[in-house]
Amino acid sequence: MYAQYSCARLLQAMGFMKLLPQSEAMRRNMIDSQLRTSGVNVPWILAAMQATPRELFVTGDGGLAYMDRATVLGGGRKLNPPVAAGQMLQVAEPDRADRVLLVAAGAGYMAALLAPRVATLVAVEESAELAALFRSNLPAITLIEAANATGAAADGLYDLIIIDGAIEQLPDALTEQLAEGGRLVTGLIDGPVTTLAHGVKLGGQISLRPVGEMEIAPLPGFAPAKEFVF
Repeated sequence: MYAQYSCARLLQAMGFMKLLPQSEAMRRNMIDSQLRTSGVNVPWILAAMQATPRELFVTGDGGLAYMDRATVLGGGRKLNPPVAAGQMLQVAEPDRADRVLLVAAGAGYMAALLAPRVATLVAVEESAELAALFRSNLPAITLIEAANATGAAADGLYDLIIIDGAIEQLPDALTEQLAEGGRLVTGLIDGPVTTLAHGVKLGGQISLRPVGEMEIAPLPGFAPAKEFVF
């Protein structure tokens, strides 16, 4: 109940409440036919995703935002499918005392879901186009416009880092910004498939454990450094 109330208050503060009825049925169908059937069943996540109009965070036809696939965001990027967003949050288990870093924040959809749940949220986005959309959607949330792979060291350490997309390799910079014992959730590119992965920082290192295969939009800028060959 608290999660639903908090999310509604945040959306109202952002001027979204007048838009909710327009897509309420699509959001309800998304929850019943996509999230619940895929094992996303945490009450606060379902409440947040029911209250948050995804169509405000994409470009073009907003109705496509509720399809069970990645949707064009703009800036050459895509918004993860609803199931991927729900599963990321379910695996991350954000806590009300957490300082959270959201990497590749896009136009702000994941940030809108997270903000009412955590103590502090810092978002990073490298696309100027998406950063402008984020600030238009969520002016009250701290956004750092910088390379996603560099994170936001000046505002760390973080209890939780969520990388909202699939990467090839986890940069050292993000490992360093996670507090000891902190959690990290990301998508991983593994050949032709993408998987959701979760890790905890222990002894200064993060070992990512695959959770399961699912569609997660790939992110540029996270490829392994090329080795120089003589």
